[in-house]
Amino acid sequence: MDIFAKITENKGPLGQYSQFAHGYFTFPKLEGEIGNKMLFRGKEKLVWSLNNYLGLANHPEVRKVDGEASVKFGLATPMGARMMSGNSIYHEQLEKELAEFVHKEDVFLLNYGYQGVISIIDALVDRHDVIVYDAESHACIIDGVRLHQGKRFMFVHNNIENLEKQLKRAERLVEQNGRGGILVITEGVFGMSGNQGKLKEIAALKERYSFRLMVDDAHGFGTMGETGAGTGEHQGVQDDIDIYFSTFAKSMASIGAFVGSTEPVIEYLRYNMRSQIFAKSLPMPLVIGDLKRLELLRTQPELKNNLWKIVDELQNGLRSRGYNLGTTASCVTPVILSGTEMEAANLIMDLRENYDIFCSMVLYPVVPKGVIMLRLIPTAAHTSEDVERTLNAFDAISVKLNNKQYSTDKIVLV
Repeated sequence: MDIFAKITENKGPLGQYSQFAHGYFTFPKLEGEIGNKMLFRGKEKLVWSLNNYLGLANHPEVRKVDGEASVKFGLATPMGARMMSGNSIYHEQLEKELAEFVHKEDVFLLNYGYQGVISIIDALVDRHDVIVYDAESHACIIDGVRLHQGKRFMFVHNNIENLEKQLKRAERLVEQNGRGGILVITEGVFGMSGNQGKLKEIAALKERYSFRLMVDDAHGFGTMGETGAGTGEHQGVQDDIDIYFSTFAKSMASIGAFVGSTEPVIEYLRYNMRSQIFAKSLPMPLVIGDLKRLELLRTQPELKNNLWKIVDELQNGLRSRGYNLGTTASCVTPVILSGTEMEAANLIMDLRENYDIFCSMVLYPVVPKGVIMLRLIPTAAHTSEDVERTLNAFDAISVKLNNKQYSTDKIVLV
């Protein structure tokens, strides 16, 4: 069969909806200044879909530094990969400050989060090693594990008993081979459910099993812990995390990522991560902008305090009204409802068009069939008035959902 014919006939689990979804439910265009309110199709909406946790995207100090750095350096500087010609004092300064902030000996700056995780896994393990990873890991972890040429075992999400079972299997393999080690991978905060990885319990298993722990803390960095250093800090086990990863795309409202560990491990990654060795260095305006963002994260705790004020108001308000938020223990706020895909489409359209509220909708195959997940991301830019308006809107749409007003054979504006 011709490859093009094959992909035309089977567009994939999400692509199958592209004809009616594109531009509205998928690939929507939010315009205007990044904030709690933006334009969608020319009309202002209250937006709960941006990972701008600390509200730094349009912070005046951040915008000033971003603009000045862009004028001074342009987007081309530095030219080349860092190993060859793209290094700078600013890249190294950011790495040093990040290492101090997340309590690791050293840090390596990465161009992107997704490719960074894949490349970290690829560099750390060979065919003799065994990977044990959480079943609900982010796609970047899954794709990194897929590249692994050795054995890999998945454990039931946050199930420590099942993790132990997989560790025993992994240890038997390593002992039989006489070489190789074990890498356990999980997340600090899981981006869909909002629950925290059981880092403390996993770390405790090191007393009985020999493994290294890698944590993707994309949603925890900047939001969790007393200082914002992440979920490991929050749970009191930051020192037990052997490979600490996070992205700048969430709390830092920027582009790039980093990995922290011991000095020998980071030196190894610098010389063996193919996604960095063979890619152009992170542009200078982004690096300098990230230095400012990190400074604000460190010196303005009110940003995180304001975030959690909104998180508590939103989550407590939803729970008091009987909404199912699952097991979230973070800023991520999933509202779990029951309904068909068509009901979900009509509900989200009603929410956007009649109540001017924009949030993300998650359906099968990300969640089971018959489940509608509305995923809200509170930020420091939101207000108590935004929360109250959203709670009232959710009460209205839940009545319509229960009364089957969204149950049609086509998308209609209710």
